[in-house]
Formats: sequence, structure tokens, C-alpha cells
Amino acid sequence: MNYKIVHKTEYIYFEPISLCHNMARLVPRSTSGQICRKSTVIIDPVPDVINEFEDFFGNKVIYFAIQREHKSLLVTVSSEIERLDNNNLIDIEIYGKISWEEARMQLYQPRTDYIEARQFVPETSVTTFDSGITDYALQSFTPGRPVYEATYELMQRIYKDFKFTPGFTTVATPISEVMKQRKGVCQDFAHVGIACLRSIGLPARYVSGYIETLPPPGVEKLVGVDASHAWFSIFIPNIGWVDFDPTNNTVPTHQHITIGWGRDYFDITPLKGVILSSGPHRLSVSVDVRRS
Repeated sequence: MNYKIVHKTEYIYFEPISLCHNMARLVPRSTSGQICRKSTVIIDPVPDVINEFEDFFGNKVIYFAIQREHKSLLVTVSSEIERLDNNNLIDIEIYGKISWEEARMQLYQPRTDYIEARQFVPETSVTTFDSGITDYALQSFTPGRPVYEATYELMQRIYKDFKFTPGFTTVATPISEVMKQRKGVCQDFAHVGIACLRSIGLPARYVSGYIETLPPPGVEKLVGVDASHAWFSIFIPNIGWVDFDPTNNTVPTHQHITIGWGRDYFDITPLKGVILSSGPHRLSVSVDVRRS
């Protein structure tokens, strides 16, 4: 399955900006499940400084600075992705049956991939957990239960227990408030799943990407109506990382395209930066995901 993705981010400033520094994580990475065949980044105005590098997690990062007066900023990223038929159901059938306690214990064997996975166990500022989070997780992670089965049920419970409510939360909303109100968006639901898994000592990471949306039969899909998406992934010994999407109650397949991952949203923020200005601005984002 091949996809073309166009992601546009535009800032309109109400007063001229004399300087801005930005970091963009919008170029999809190649993984075992996808190949990024091509990615083109167009920035308007043209930056005075631009550098590309990989961050600690291997995500592609573009740093750029505009050092002259401008009234708007438009970042357009066009990517061509080939999704691969990477079916690990056989591995899950064999190794996913180990209990979650055994999976947790195996993490401390001296293997490079296990050592790498352990960095995703400690909590972060937006995935802090308390007894309420732990209790919520343990409703699925009962003693001796297979780790894959328990995680799948956790995903289902988040989908059923939480209401998708755009605008209710911001990136600064604490997870305790999301748990209390049972509302949020995909980033919140991913953080809830991650906090639950980490609260019982299992490694979980935040995945940023896109999901293909299909219009009703006979209705033409509108350009730019898609959006960035987020889900979580758990590391299972002898299998590797397995993704779960609690917003859509599904194990991601070819319709999910990965940009990158980190410990939480702030490790893989699509676009962030600083500007030299005292005035407000308006932000608009449009995403188009289409099969090619």
C-alpha cells in the first residue's frame, strides 16, 4: 500500500516577526512496517539557517531559523510512504502468551534491545502515575494474564471509558485531569495507556503519525481534512514493539503511518520554536493522506 501525505502548518502573525527558531519533526521515518520513499520540505519564507539531523530516538529533525522580518510562516511537508506487509501475528501467537509479570522480568536480561526498551519505563512529566492509574491498569493486568491479551483489553477499556472531545484538553492538561473527566483526544489517550503500562513496570512509548480516513461511499474526500494522530506501543520480549490505538480501538495496520516516537508527546512535537515578538498569532494545520 502506497500513500502520499501532505502536511501544512501555517502561522499568521498580527505583528511582523524579526526572528524565529524552529524544530520540525514531520518527516516520517522508515521502520519495519513502512519505507519513506521520499519527503520534501518547503519552508516559506526560505530560512537563513537550516540543518537536518536525527535525535536521540532516531527521529528525523529539521532545525531552521528565519533571521529577517516576516508576517507569516508556512511549512509544507510532502511524503511518499510504502506500507509493508509486516505481519507479526505468528510471533504474537507464540510469544504474546507469556504473562505480563514474566515479560517484565525478562526485560532485565543483558540484551541490547531490552536495555533500549527499559528507557521507556520511567514516568515523565506528562505520564505521571498514581495509585488511581495503577488500579486502572491492574483491572486488565490480572495475575498471570498474557501481556498481549491484557494490553489489548486496556486499549479497549480506554476506548470505551473515555470520550473523544476536541478542545477539552491542551498539551499542558495533566493526565490526572484526563483520568478524572474521562475526556480528551488521541494524545491524551496515548498518554493514559503509557502511564498505565509504566505504572506496573512495562515499557511503553508514544507514537506520532497519521491515519488514513475514508469518506462514506459515494462522497468525495475533502483535501486537508485529515489530522495528525497518536497511539502507544508496548515492548514485548521476543516480539519487539507492538502498537495499540485506543482512540480507534484497533491494533494499527497499513492505515497507520508513523512519523516517529519518544517517551511522550514532547519528544516528538511536530513543530515547535521561539519567536521574537510581542503580538499574537493564528495557527492553521491541514493534513491530506491519500493512497497513490
